[in-house]
Amino acid sequence: MAQVRVDVHSVGGDYPVLIGDGLAERMAETLDQWHVGQRRFVVSNPVVWRLHGELMAKALPGAEVIMVPDGERHKHLASVARLYDALLRAGADRGSVVIAAGGGVIGDMAGFAAATFLRGIGLIQVPTTLLAQVDASVGGKVGVNLAAGKNLVGAFYPPRLVVTDPLFLRTLPRREYRAGLYEVIKYGLACSADLFARLDREAAYLADPTFAGIATLVADCCRIKAAIVSADERESGGRRVLNFGHTAGHAIEALTGYRRFRHGEAVAWGMMVAAQVAAGRGLIAEDENRALKALVMRLGPLPPVADLPADRVLDLVKRDKKVVDGSLHFVLLSSLGTARVVDDVREAELREGLVAVGFSQA
Repeated sequence: MAQVRVDVHSVGGDYPVLIGDGLAERMAETLDQWHVGQRRFVVSNPVVWRLHGELMAKALPGAEVIMVPDGERHKHLASVARLYDALLRAGADRGSVVIAAGGGVIGDMAGFAAATFLRGIGLIQVPTTLLAQVDASVGGKVGVNLAAGKNLVGAFYPPRLVVTDPLFLRTLPRREYRAGLYEVIKYGLACSADLFARLDREAAYLADPTFAGIATLVADCCRIKAAIVSADERESGGRRVLNFGHTAGHAIEALTGYRRFRHGEAVAWGMMVAAQVAAGRGLIAEDENRALKALVMRLGPLPPVADLPADRVLDLVKRDKKVVDGSLHFVLLSSLGTARVVDDVREAELREGLVAVGFSQA
């Protein structure tokens, strides 16, 4: 597809999301065009580097590479401290730029390091997973996990530039790719009935990362998110609808030690729980609730939840960062394509929703 540019407005400085096949190969040229500093540090992990290291090294001659371990369970302050140490040893200064090359974990960790090292240095996001391309790389949220929950330490820190190359998706394991598709579904459910209908029509093709329409879907999701975060960067209002499925999803990830579920898989379960609560309140029709579940299941198997006690999930939900003044702010659908934030979801409702989709009552 031809290169697409999506602009995001931020109090910390507006930035473009550039989307196009082959952009990664022209990285140095692109960064020079946007006057990005010449002292460049690529933060990645061994899995990404095994697949794309040769390309990245050729595309960014002279850039220094810093490796961190792969996986959500490594997204913590100790890993960020390793990044600080590596930057210090290399003599990084205020003119240096961190290039986050990887999925959402890399973007979050490297972004948080960039936001806090020397009180802030340049950040470029180069997302290599579908989930990162449609969501995590856009909007300026960076952070790390604590033992008590996900993303409890973080910042809003916009990148200078997001460089998104859909060709990266062709090397993703199918499970990782599917995990990103669940985040695409989130945009359809919470923000765009037309997008949801399109996903429903094209479900048979979506599971193939070489699907010709995937680049367009990436651009469409970025446009939706850019419009929302430009209007509400700090998540004080409309941006909160993008948390649809994430409250229960984050709790599920924490409960299983960030090992059983990909982030998108946990969000898929969280969306089904939230839809069940909405259906129980009569906010959406039961056939809409079934349509959501059917689309999620058509995309492939999810890790099971039957052994996870609903009460344990509820305990972790209570620690979620979306609890404000003791009230949980929870995103519910009011129809397919429209969501709203409420603060009156009762524990009994949430437990009922968890059990209804398959969590254990024990």
